[in-house]
Order: sequence, then C-alpha cells, then structure tokens
Amino acid sequence: MERLPEMTSTDGPTRGIVAERYLIESHKSTAHVPLACSTQHCAFPLDGNHLCVWSPRDPSQQFLTLQGHRQLITAVVFGNQTDPLRLCSASQDCIVVWNVDQCREKTLEGLTPRGTTLGSLLQTVLCLRFSLDDRAVAVCAGSKICVMDVEQSVLVELQGHQGSVTAVEFCSWQAHILISVSEDRSFKVWDYCEGSLIYSSSILTAYPLLSLHINEENRQLVTGSTDGQLWIFSLVERHHYHCVAHVDLRKKSETFSTRRMMAGQYRRPEDSRYHSRHEANARGEAEAAFPVLSLAQCDLCLQGSQCAAFSSECTRCLWIGSSTALFIFNLASVELEAALHFKDFQSLSVQVAGSCAVTSEARSPKAFCILSSMFGNKIAMLEINLSALLSSQRCPGAGRTLSVLASSCVLPTSPLCFGITKEKAPKPANTKRHAVRSVIEDRPLVFHTKIRSSGYTSAPHATMFSPKTNIKHNSKRASKCKNNYKCKEYSLESFLPRNLSRQVAVAQEPVAVSCVQFSGDGQRLACGLANHLCLVFDASLSGTPAAFSGHDGAVSTVCWSHDKRWLLSTGQDRTLRVWSVHRTELMMLLGPDSFPKPVTAAQFYYMDTFILLSSGPEFRLLKYHIDLCRDDIRRYKPKSRYKPVFSLPLTSGADVATLSAVNDFYSHLILTAGRDRSVEVFDLNVGHSAAVIAEVHSRPAHQICQNKGSSFTTQPSVAYNLFLTTAVGDGVRLWDLRTLGCVRRFEGHPNRSYPCGVAFSPCGRLMGCGAEDRHAYVYEMGSSSFLYRLAGHTDTVTEVAFNPAAPQLTTATLDGKLQLFVVE
Repeated sequence: MERLPEMTSTDGPTRGIVAERYLIESHKSTAHVPLACSTQHCAFPLDGNHLCVWSPRDPSQQFLTLQGHRQLITAVVFGNQTDPLRLCSASQDCIVVWNVDQCREKTLEGLTPRGTTLGSLLQTVLCLRFSLDDRAVAVCAGSKICVMDVEQSVLVELQGHQGSVTAVEFCSWQAHILISVSEDRSFKVWDYCEGSLIYSSSILTAYPLLSLHINEENRQLVTGSTDGQLWIFSLVERHHYHCVAHVDLRKKSETFSTRRMMAGQYRRPEDSRYHSRHEANARGEAEAAFPVLSLAQCDLCLQGSQCAAFSSECTRCLWIGSSTALFIFNLASVELEAALHFKDFQSLSVQVAGSCAVTSEARSPKAFCILSSMFGNKIAMLEINLSALLSSQRCPGAGRTLSVLASSCVLPTSPLCFGITKEKAPKPANTKRHAVRSVIEDRPLVFHTKIRSSGYTSAPHATMFSPKTNIKHNSKRASKCKNNYKCKEYSLESFLPRNLSRQVAVAQEPVAVSCVQFSGDGQRLACGLANHLCLVFDASLSGTPAAFSGHDGAVSTVCWSHDKRWLLSTGQDRTLRVWSVHRTELMMLLGPDSFPKPVTAAQFYYMDTFILLSSGPEFRLLKYHIDLCRDDIRRYKPKSRYKPVFSLPLTSGADVATLSAVNDFYSHLILTAGRDRSVEVFDLNVGHSAAVIAEVHSRPAHQICQNKGSSFTTQPSVAYNLFLTTAVGDGVRLWDLRTLGCVRRFEGHPNRSYPCGVAFSPCGRLMGCGAEDRHAYVYEMGSSSFLYRLAGHTDTVTEVAFNPAAPQLTTATLDGKLQLFVVE
C-alpha cells in the first residue's frame, strides 16, 4: 500500500468544489472492488483481502487495517447503529462481522483485531445489508438471499430470482419486509420472517439492475441499471407498486446542460468559463450512458425551493454515483440539481470509476466520496463542497425575482396603461352636490312670509330614494346572489371530493368535451364541445343547460369574465366570440381575418380590461368594448368593438401552444408555452420577456395552469407563484416562478396519447388531472404519488375542474359526460 499526499482542485473556476483528500494505490486491480460509506467512516478492500477503514470526519485517525479473509473481498457494508458501529465483509471463504470501535482499541493496544465469523456460503457474495437494528444481515450470493443472525445462525433463505442478486434493502417502516433487485432485471418484495414472496415485478429493462434505495419519507423504491436508467416505484400499500417515474440519466444530463446554456444571461462572470467548457465538451462527445453504480440519501437546503404549502420533502435528494460523474437528483421534481463530471477536474486521479460510494449528513455543507479506478489500481477519497457545487450550477433565472402579485405601479410606458381609466378633472366649487351630502352650515337661511320654507333647517331624508326592503324573494333567486356555504379545507381527509354524486351526458350522441371552467362564484359551469356548442350548467349539473351556438368548428376554449357577465370562446373555425351569459347572445365576434393563424388560447385579462390571446408565434392584447344597447331592427350589425394594443412574439420564434395569466387580480406576468418545449414569462409592466425555461417537457406543453386561488379561501402569497405544466406522455410538473425551477413531478397517471387537463384546488394543496384509464387522479402537492383515484368514468377523462366555492370536483370525458364528485 502506498498513500499519496492530499491534493486540492486548482482548476480555475472549479476551485473549491472538490478536493482529493487521500489517494491509495493497491497492488491489485481496483476495477470493481466493493466500497462502503457511513456518516463517520469509509471502508474498502486493499490488496484484495485486507479491509481498510478510514474516518473522513476525523482525518487525524490512522487507517485501520483488518485482516481475516484469505480470498478477495467481494462485499462490504456498515451497520445502521452507531453504538456499536458494525462492519460486515464477505469473501468466498467466509463472512465476518467487525466491531469498529473494538478493533481500533485493539490496534492501539498493539493487538490484532478479530471479527465474528458467520460462516461461508461457498459462493461469490455480491451484496450485504444489515437490518435496521443490526441484529441480522442479508447476504446475497448468486440468485439466493440468506438472512443470517449475527449470532451465527441462518434465519431464512429466499429464492426466486433468475439471476444474481445485486442489491437488497430492509424496509424501515415494515421491519419484516425485504426488497431485492437482480441481474434478471426485476425487483422482488419479500416477507423474510415468513420466508414468502409478496410481489415480483415485470422485467424493467434490457440491462441488469445494479443499485437500490428506499426513501422512507416518500415511501418509494428507487433502482438503477447499467444503462443509466432510473425507476421510482411507490411502496404505499394501496398503490400496488405502481411506477412513479422513469428517468434516463443521459437525457437528464443533456437537459440540465441545455437549461444552463439557455440561461446564459443569468450566469455570474466567474462561472461562465466552467459552464462553457463543459457544454462545449458535451457537444463534441459521443453519447454515453451513466451506469448507476450507487444510490445514497442526500438532504439539501435548496435556496428558494421552500414553500409554506410543502413539507421538507422538497429538499430530499439522492446521490447517484456513476462511472464518470456524480449527480444530485431531486426526488420530488425528478430533476438534476447538480452534476459533477470528473473530466472537469483534471487534478483528480480517478477519471473513470469502476465502483463508487457517497455519503453526506443532513444539512452538512460537505460530502465524501470514494472512487476506485476502472483501469488502474488507485482508490481516491474526495471531499465535495456542496454549497460551491450548487452555486456554480444554479437553476436558470437564479438571482431574478418574479412574482405573480404586482409589486409596483404600472409604468407609463407599459401596454397595461391602455386599461387605466383617466381620472376626471375636479368639479368647480359651485357645482351642485347630491342632496344626501349637502350640509347646512355653509348655506344662509332666508325667511319669507309668503313662501313656504324649503326645508333648509332640516336634514334631508336619506330614506327618500332607498329601495324597498320588504319584498320577499324566492329562495332560488337568493341562492344565486349569495352563497350559503363556505369553502372547506380540501387538504383535510374528511373534506375531499370522492363520492360520485351525478353523471350527465352533454348530448344525445357521444361528443368530446374539450374544456370546462367554473364561474368565479362557483354557481355555474361552462364547457366547450366538439359539436360546435358551448353549454353552461348549474354547478350541481341539474336542470337544462344554456346553449351558445355559433361556432363552425369544435370549441377549444371557454373562459368566464371576472364579473361573470361574459363568456369567451374560441373554436377551430378560427373565430373568437364573446357571449352575454344573461341574454345567451353573441356580443362580439372576431373572425378568421382578424388573426394570421388560428387562435390557440384566449382569456380575459387584467380584471376584464383586456382580451389576451395567442396566434402563431406571438400573443396579443386587445382592448375591447361591448355595447349593451338593443336595436332589434339592426341586430345583425355588431356595435361592440375591439382594438389591438400590444403584441409580442416568443424569443425563439416558435409558435405559442398555450398561455396563462391571472384575471382575478392585477398581475403583470403572462406565461406562454412554445412549440419548442419551452416556457417563457413576459412582464407586461416593462413590455418584454422576463425569463425563459428551456426543455420543460419532452414534448410541447398543451396546458399551463396557474394557482389562482379563490375568493372563498386564503393562501400564502408565495403560493400564487406556483404553476403546472403538462404534456402528452411526460406527466405533470409543478414550477415555482421565484426560482424558475421544477418543484415536483406527477407521473403516476397514464397519459400517452390524448392531452388531458389539470387543475389546482382552491386551497392550492391539491392537483387534479385526467387520465386515459378512465380515472381522474388527485395529487397532494407534498407527494409525487397520487392521493386517490376517482372511478365511474366511461372513457378517457379529458378535463377536470374544482369548484372555487365548495368541495366539489367536476370531470369531463371523451364520450361527452360530466361527472360531479362531492364529499362523502
């Protein structure tokens, strides 16, 4: 053994990110030697059959060398308890359990430390794992798993895999559960106390599975393969081990680099050299997979990712060790937080690793990693500065602050100034005042003997022009003017809309429902159909709906005005129509000649001041006026008018797929999704683009849904900065405008071919979405696994909508049916 001196990275902008603390050369190849890390110690084989233990937290301690194996050590693992700290090692001749503290004391006394030999399986052991209490150890030899007691007895032998078992884990919340992965490309769930198989997965991939990790907080299983694929499965009992996410590390790494490249204007000058070098190298290299050699927990305090509506799970990440890089993977957003490529640090002795092990303590600024050389005999111990690594690879838009809530007055140069009504000039002093506001002290009293007093000395009767209050209104009319219920908290288990209350067919023949939206008071529901009609139902889906006919193509958008008087609709006939809800009449028509390309999205904006729409590569802002005068003779002649006041194209020049803006309160921001799979944020107070998020989905997003809240519930102000995007085949993603980063990903619902809609609950704590398995899914914002499914549909669920005033959820299906779900 030869120990080389400590080396620190001096690669310019990468200085301070990683340091090589120790480098050891072995007399034998270290291509695939087993490595183990705990929070206090690291262990690795040396010269084949010697076991070396080192404490990265206390470098002053000397290396502890343990001898007891005659053949090559093939597996090493630390125990879960710290007092005493156990270490288990295995070779083909024996399995030994060591007490690390006792072995160090023996060494200091000049004695040879000895371990407890559990026996021999006469096979190559590829994996070891202690139980939670360290009283048992799972030994994986070939295709079988032996659970052995530390008192030298075999408890149970589990057989069922068709290939060598490569990793095994004990379930922390169910002590009798054991999970294993194998080279047969599947994972199995065992009850090792009973010796029975509970669940066996299908074949996941064409390559062997190498690593396994169980996330206790999310109750999820994470496994990785040799071709760089990562799978996340839910271990919640009612979810039946469904797949939460499937990740390709190579594609994730490319997306991560692309986003940093697109966000060049947000970089610090000192970071540009490091970024440009790595991105230039990535463009010139051949595609290579990242085998998942190891998985380890990584708890980070990510700046800007916290939200009052979320738990600490937002910062729960995962270390992914690969042959040429280390990744920090966010389990909530299913995105990379950082990537450390070994080639970017030329001072590192190991550039291609055959084995890898990483450890880091919660909220600790440092992490430690052990690498074994794939093509040599070196073992390197690295110290990683997490804060420096994360700051060098900040999310796009870091340092910029965007907020849906308007934080400043409208600038004089803003296009929103067209919607500000000019204040009237003050009236002259002699202008007549209203009788109620007149006072007597400024008016002289004049008495005449032949003229009756005008009543100057008496106060005017305020009730003279008051409306009558003793008129009895029927209960039906009163219910429309006032809500008799208050919105309950959706997040409470007892007030979740689960029960199917009513199902209504919108037409006699099956016709697709393309869009649905509740009015602001929650009393009415508008829906657009593929048969050219717009229908407005009562919120309870009872009675005969009001029909709005006039489109010559399928209706693609419906939108309520803030005052609930108007209904906006667009169709495939390339027209935009504004309807009077009370009269059920067309009030304004924008024909095909008004736009160069079809309208992809439209809505009311800025408290009904404007109409916001997208057509081609740009969005447009229209100032409009609706004439309410009736002229039965000239009803054919429209009197309502509009005027384009502002338009702006996307920075990339791509067509706008959809857009979103808040109309319930004043907001300056507009969110657009382009056909180039990006989301661009525009600030209309300054009149230009504010930020671009590249590679939002693998396909163009077909909907942006903002958390607009409700007048019946309250939310933290920061919660309004959250928005959802969804794309066919790529699930739903939750984003935060403050960081322009993905906060969470929801992928537990099937959506492979049809664009299904999403919606926020009024409380902002739930998300509902449609799916192609005839179910609607409801997710809680603090978990990537669905909270529950809603059955009772007869076709693909295309749209969902939460009632803003009551705990109700309405869904629409492809065969033209509306379903109303209420609390049980």
